[in-house]
Amino acid sequence: MIRVAKSAASLGVFILLWAAFVQFSGVPNYLVPSPLAVGTTLWQVISDGSIFKHIFTTVFTAGVGYLIGAGVGLLIGSLLAEFSIADKLIRPYLVGLQSIPKVALAPLLIVWFGYGLEGKIVLVVLMTFFPVFVNTVAGLHTANKELIDLYRASSASRLRIFSEVKLPTAASAVFAGLEVAVVLALIGTIVAEFVSAKAGLGYLVQVSSTNYDVPMMFAAITILAMLGIASSKLLRFAHMRLVFWEGPRRNNDY
Repeated sequence: MIRVAKSAASLGVFILLWAAFVQFSGVPNYLVPSPLAVGTTLWQVISDGSIFKHIFTTVFTAGVGYLIGAGVGLLIGSLLAEFSIADKLIRPYLVGLQSIPKVALAPLLIVWFGYGLEGKIVLVVLMTFFPVFVNTVAGLHTANKELIDLYRASSASRLRIFSEVKLPTAASAVFAGLEVAVVLALIGTIVAEFVSAKAGLGYLVQVSSTNYDVPMMFAAITILAMLGIASSKLLRFAHMRLVFWEGPRRNNDY
């Protein structure tokens, strides 16, 4: 309850500072709208329901791409951490792929997959894969070597060692990668919608900029920020609940 009050208070201070800046700085409203103008625009698009198709499109694209990218990152990261030969063969190519600016790939993906959702989802997959992959590999390599030797001395299978020793140790690192990836999923979706889209918050920002509708741009950006915060909070809650053996330490963080 105290944290909610602090967050509300900080938000209120930010809005007051924003309103004071617009009022006394002399910056034209068509460059930086007032909080009241943005709030009014938000209320209008929520009331008439026109914003929801854009929210759904962005959330669906980001969500599907995120689930695929994170899942593939977790799978390949686990395989490369378990088999050193595969790590030496595959990792250089993955690092090379990651070094390519994803924004530069967006037009190419549209050529390959067309103007539908497929190209946008592929871009999100590419952006979310690497953080989960790297954190999975790093987390699995931190497993207790002595405990692994003890399991091996007990004739435990590789799968049992992985599930009972390595994966629990890597859980926090994996969730850290998931938190980074969820932000990248939204960024990738917006970039893809800038390049080609007929709906979505990125499309709405682009159309609003063309029409010089700055309050609508701020409203769409506000919704994006809220989606990012909500996604991060959801993952942190899942982290706290699923990685229960770290409960006392993590409860201080959340």
